[in-house]
Amino acid sequence: MRIRPVAAVAGALVGLAASLLPAGGAQAAGGRPGVEIVAHRGASAYAPENTLAAVDAAAGLGVAWVENDVQRTKDGELVVVHDTSLARTTDAEQVFPDRAPWNVADFTLAEIEKLDAGSWFGPKFAGERVPTLEDYMDAVEDNGQKLLLEIKAPELYPGIERQILKELREDGWLDRHHVKHRLIVQSFNAGSVKKVHSLRSDVKTGFLGTPAVAELPKYAAFADQINPQYKSIDAGYVASVHKVKGPHGRPLEVFTWTVDAAADAVKAAGQGVNGIISNKPDVVRDALEGEDRQAGPARAAAGPGVA
Repeated sequence: MRIRPVAAVAGALVGLAASLLPAGGAQAAGGRPGVEIVAHRGASAYAPENTLAAVDAAAGLGVAWVENDVQRTKDGELVVVHDTSLARTTDAEQVFPDRAPWNVADFTLAEIEKLDAGSWFGPKFAGERVPTLEDYMDAVEDNGQKLLLEIKAPELYPGIERQILKELREDGWLDRHHVKHRLIVQSFNAGSVKKVHSLRSDVKTGFLGTPAVAELPKYAAFADQINPQYKSIDAGYVASVHKVKGPHGRPLEVFTWTVDAAADAVKAAGQGVNGIISNKPDVVRDALEGEDRQAGPARAAAGPGVA
């Protein structure tokens, strides 16, 4: 375990709510009952994405779920970064000017650990690093949070599914409690999701995309969730997903992304989604809580028996 940099600790000081997060299954971020709120790449509107600072910023907001992206270095280490290139979110171009296009897979972990993954976002995050998956998991565990883990571009990293599961097991995340309450593994690559299911059928999985309704039974053989971009769905599509049972005998869920505007959050919740992934999870939470406060008096005025 590595010591978190000062910037990550500063991110935690957004609030002290991390110590209050439940270790179990409750949704700490509030919002509408049954709608999970997920901090996209951590609370990435408030701290550099996919860093420990973003994990702590989400905890400071009281958000239980965080989402991340996992790739592999040249020497076989698992790191948390979204783009397949390091150029956008680190100073790789300055540190290694002759290594274009700065692909994650072309750098060793030691080289990546030299990079600044925070200054691009803001000066107070200078020195923030690209975390290893191990360090990321330690931060999530320390905060009592839950993880929606995305396998990023698995076609570039043969065998990464087995390696990720091995890391999760070694970090204590494949015990019954974590698997049941605190972990989802997703990918845009259906073959990768299918591989995770074949290796650990108890792990909850999600497919990122919007398959045709007729194709949903095929995905339901290995995915518990269909996780589409929010502009690609409507209430009818969500209802169709819910009608299909996944590999564990429960209706397929829908976690939609990336919803940052209050109105879009209310619309998505009204469509019946199970989860909303957001760079601004506090905005989503407040919007759903506000909607429920407005709906409460209306329900009461309508009288008993009205949903």
